[in-house]
Amino acid sequence: MILFPERLKELRNDSGLSRSELALKLNISTRLVCYWENGERECDFDTLIRIADLFDVTVDYLLGRKDY
Repeated sequence: MILFPERLKELRNDSGLSRSELALKLNISTRLVCYWENGERECDFDTLIRIADLFDVTVDYLLGRKDY
């Protein structure tokens, strides 16, 4: 299932953030954001929660378990 990469990229673009801006907000490398958006690596649980909080969505939404 490749919903997380798609949803992350969509949320980032809708928020007007570049990959580097998102990386700064999460205190991670820009390359890691790129890996996630390309489906090359998985996000750790703590960061997944921070992403959900940042974009005001649920973890279930990020993982493709719900459509809202």
